[in-house]
Amino acid sequence: MPAIEMPPPGPAIVIVGTREAAEHTPNSKESAGAAQLRTTTNVRNPEDALRYFPSLVVRKRHIGDTQAPLATRTSGVGASARSLVYADGVLLSALIGNNNSFASPRWGMVSPEEIEKVEVLYGPFSAAYPGNSIGAVVNFTTRMPDKLEASATAAWNLQKFGQYATRGDYPAYQLAGTVGDRAGPVSWFLSANHVDSKSQPLAYVTVAQPGQSAGGAGVTGAFPDLNRTGTPIFVIGAGGFEHQRQDNLKAKLRLDLPGAVRLTWQSGLFLNDTTSHAETYLSDSARAPAYSGTYNIAGQRVTVPTSAFSNQVYLLRERHWMHSATLEQSGNNFSWWLIGSLYHYGNDDQRIPSMPLPGAEAGGAGSLLRMTGTGWRTLDFHGFVRNAGPHQLHGGLHYDDFTLRSRRFAAADWLNGPAGALTQESLGHTRTLALWGEDEWMLASGVMLTLGGRFEWWKAYGGRIFPLAAPASPDQPSRTSSGLSPKASLQWEMGRSWTSTLSVGRALRFPTVSELYQSVSVGSQQRTPDPNLKPEKAWSGEFALERQLGKDGRFRLSLFHESTADALISQTTLFPGTQTSVSFVQNIGRTRTNGIELVFERPNVLPRLDISGSATFADPKIVSDPAFPAAVGKLIPQVPRRKATLVATWRTTDRLSLTAAARYSSRLYGTINNADFVGHTYQGFEGYFVADARAVYHLRPRIDVSAGVENLTDKRYFLFHPFPGRTFTAELHWHL
Repeated sequence: MPAIEMPPPGPAIVIVGTREAAEHTPNSKESAGAAQLRTTTNVRNPEDALRYFPSLVVRKRHIGDTQAPLATRTSGVGASARSLVYADGVLLSALIGNNNSFASPRWGMVSPEEIEKVEVLYGPFSAAYPGNSIGAVVNFTTRMPDKLEASATAAWNLQKFGQYATRGDYPAYQLAGTVGDRAGPVSWFLSANHVDSKSQPLAYVTVAQPGQSAGGAGVTGAFPDLNRTGTPIFVIGAGGFEHQRQDNLKAKLRLDLPGAVRLTWQSGLFLNDTTSHAETYLSDSARAPAYSGTYNIAGQRVTVPTSAFSNQVYLLRERHWMHSATLEQSGNNFSWWLIGSLYHYGNDDQRIPSMPLPGAEAGGAGSLLRMTGTGWRTLDFHGFVRNAGPHQLHGGLHYDDFTLRSRRFAAADWLNGPAGALTQESLGHTRTLALWGEDEWMLASGVMLTLGGRFEWWKAYGGRIFPLAAPASPDQPSRTSSGLSPKASLQWEMGRSWTSTLSVGRALRFPTVSELYQSVSVGSQQRTPDPNLKPEKAWSGEFALERQLGKDGRFRLSLFHESTADALISQTTLFPGTQTSVSFVQNIGRTRTNGIELVFERPNVLPRLDISGSATFADPKIVSDPAFPAAVGKLIPQVPRRKATLVATWRTTDRLSLTAAARYSSRLYGTINNADFVGHTYQGFEGYFVADARAVYHLRPRIDVSAGVENLTDKRYFLFHPFPGRTFTAELHWHL
């Protein structure tokens, strides 16, 4: 992405450990600063900062979405554990699962106003990161002041959405503020961000067209359609209309100690209060809404279960805490930093009715899903030796511990009642210890060889699944595994403008807690399919050729390859020892992806006109799958063959900038055997082309006014869920 020549909102001190960790990696890198993001991108949530990065897609369904996983060159939106997201060295990736729901990164712990820079590292070529870096590593650097500074932002958004019988306007509001200062060796920073957002429907209620003769009460309003496998269905309503009220509160304190030692502490609190409702398209002869029962729809006898609509109604209350401490010292010959972090689900309750609508809106029986107590702890030490002859040495230690606590209780009153009897439970821990090192060896002028390795010891323990069919015990066996991940990279500066880099690396991606301790329904019983899953073993390679274009422009061509044995993917096969087909996470024999990534950026390609863009071409294949041979030769789920971005910014005057941007993805599939050939339907996956625009005007030296639009052409598309329509945004930003 190009560097936009706009004044930054104020000076900042970057955390030394995070910056150096990123600079001394052999990976291909892309980055964007705060001024550039404010000019080119409508950033309402921190994940929006990645919108135009090469090969990346964040499945963000609406403003404030808490289920927004990151897809990369070789992984889809259902593989959240195959990428890493950090803020100031603090892990935001929820490596308790590998899915696009509760395992999505905890983006809400960063507010857009505190972002100073975002950097993306592609591929698992640095020993400093665990095997979850197979796809990419995202590093957010946030602000710390060296003088008094403050900012305030007010934003308004309006989405217009229409599909089937759903028509409406869905607004979102945002208020944010920051303040910070430095007095001698002490600097501090406070930020607060409030979002009030209403979403389009995230789901449609559908029933199969049975083809049976008429029967039941006559109703109207259904829409005939096809599901993703081509089976005729009726669309009878919509659900998942979320109304979210979110707050992000952050406090940071930094102390400069004698001996060039620096201590940084930060605490964050994320509050989320979400309600969801549903609407039916069906009405009876008296024009009363119909929700469940046996009906005559277009001459066919259709039974609509109680859960069809009630599952789309829920209340979610979240209170999550994040704490971290960083101790670092930077010297001429040796630097080190130590980062410890804690992420804790202080309160996490979701309430769902089991009663039929509309009666359930007033209360009644339901369930309470509680994830309170889930979280993770990390500790990282990184040392860096400079000026050791032709060598620069990096090394470190890593520790992490992830806890999953998921319990479902019956509730006599789903709205306000206490938790009743325990009906389902999934508990467990994983722990990893790692030792790693890298040597940057200057072989000759302009030629650098980086050799590294990471050895990891992994353990899963404390697993419990309830209920399980007797005589199975709910307590699951402990697991251990270990392995070495070697890395190598050769970089050649071929002159003033050309650089080539050849990198290869192995990555071990160990199973997450929920992948190991999953329970599935086999008939009327709960069973555990495989608590002995193997880690994914990926070999990745990249050849990158980069050319500088003038002062700030550049062009990069990357050829990339990934081959993964024992890939962890959900697929439908016969449950072990039965003749029942069930979907669950399994080790797939082998997957393989070959691809090309093109990236370019050119400021002032014409006077005051900056252009950047990217194109990715991939061939993601299932190579071996003994348990499901029909998947062999098919595309890896949710990984498209083609992606592209384009951003053009015209700085018409020193005060006004206009940006036009576009995002493109080709067709993709949600099932491992690519049987979902209908993309434009609920639960389908389809290609899309989406255009965006943004204008920023510097009204006064300290006041900016901006306006923008997402999905300018009002494209209707599905990535399992229906995605937002045309959304207008307006923003007023003041900074001291």
